[in-house]
Amino acid sequence: MPLSPERFATAPLKARPIVGLVGDRADWHTRELAAALAARGVGTARIRLELCGFAIPSVSGLRIDGLGERLPDAVVIRSMSGGTFEAVTLRLGVLHALRERGVVVWNDARSIERCVDKSMTSFLLARAGIATPATWATASYQEALQIAQREAAHGPLVLKPLFGSQGRGLKLIRKGEDLPQPPDAPGGVWYLQRFVGVERDGFHDFRVLVLQGRVVAAMQRHSHHWITNVKRGGRPVAAVVNDDMNALAVAAAAAVGADFAGVDIIYGADGRPLVLEVNSMPAWSGLQKVTPVRIAAIFADALTATLVARASQGAMA
Repeated sequence: MPLSPERFATAPLKARPIVGLVGDRADWHTRELAAALAARGVGTARIRLELCGFAIPSVSGLRIDGLGERLPDAVVIRSMSGGTFEAVTLRLGVLHALRERGVVVWNDARSIERCVDKSMTSFLLARAGIATPATWATASYQEALQIAQREAAHGPLVLKPLFGSQGRGLKLIRKGEDLPQPPDAPGGVWYLQRFVGVERDGFHDFRVLVLQGRVVAAMQRHSHHWITNVKRGGRPVAAVVNDDMNALAVAAAAAVGADFAGVDIIYGADGRPLVLEVNSMPAWSGLQKVTPVRIAAIFADALTATLVARASQGAMA
């Protein structure tokens, strides 16, 4: 049952909790989360991760944008801006440090690292025995060419940026000659995945939203093109998740250690569902249009309950 603001207000907390909402900008998702948390008696602060850093002489050892040396009670990662390898490492380091300091971080740096790197996602899914398309990743063009020439004989491959989202930069590889040569490979890496899309009056797949080990919403994405992402023109349609998809989505989120994840599932030609990707910073504006549940409210309930449980444990310690 969702926690009411009244129930939360009587929880054993020493002060009104603050949740840091990390993002490049105060987008629709951030505003939805802030409103839902405020309705439950939780304050929010926008945090720009690029303005955070370490301050070892301070009590916390950190300097948090907008909060100074104070640490938030929880942090929600909506988005992370790009940058140099050093800049991204520092931002992830701050998230690692927040977790080490006992701050609730959804999702924490470990999960983000596992999902941003598609090759690691594929590795973890396969290691957990979760059905996912055959995948290869290499920084060698010659090796990638050999893979493409060998595997394209059995069906197309999809070349994806190792770090990418929303369907950007995807390329269908039907023969070795389709493979981009250096320096045109995305980031100098060839991440190749077996194409499993099947044209059934257009193409479609599923986005399943998982929160703390349970499916909270799902949609089917329809498109005349094999790239079905809503940002690329895919049309969201309400969907009911069957037992197979439910188990697959929950297992995929667990495999990458995500508290909150968007799991992309597709049915192959054999009728078997497979996990394509796991997104640790999923958007849900398209999904919200076709589901009756208020996703931000469900998220706020879960995060509030986690903070209440932690405060109770602290009071009993």
